[in-house]
Amino acid sequence: MDYTMAQAIIAAGSAVGAGLAVMTGIGPGIGQGFAAGKGTEAVGNQPEAKGDIMSTMLLGCAVAESTGIYGLVIAIILLFANPWL
Repeated sequence: MDYTMAQAIIAAGSAVGAGLAVMTGIGPGIGQGFAAGKGTEAVGNQPEAKGDIMSTMLLGCAVAESTGIYGLVIAIILLFANPWL
């Protein structure tokens, strides 16, 4: 196999890997939507505990969002700073 074919295979594999890494944003999106819905429901049931509910919900959303950001970083590395190309 010549050098150009190997480079093409590496580029194709990197593109597929970057696409898969970006798909990790689906999970945090679903989780954050579910958390926001349940947080709103909890504040509706106990308005006096709004501060505690909101702080806990925001902390959970921040942790969930970090997963999506890690996937985005991996995708950017694979596309623009690929060590194998």
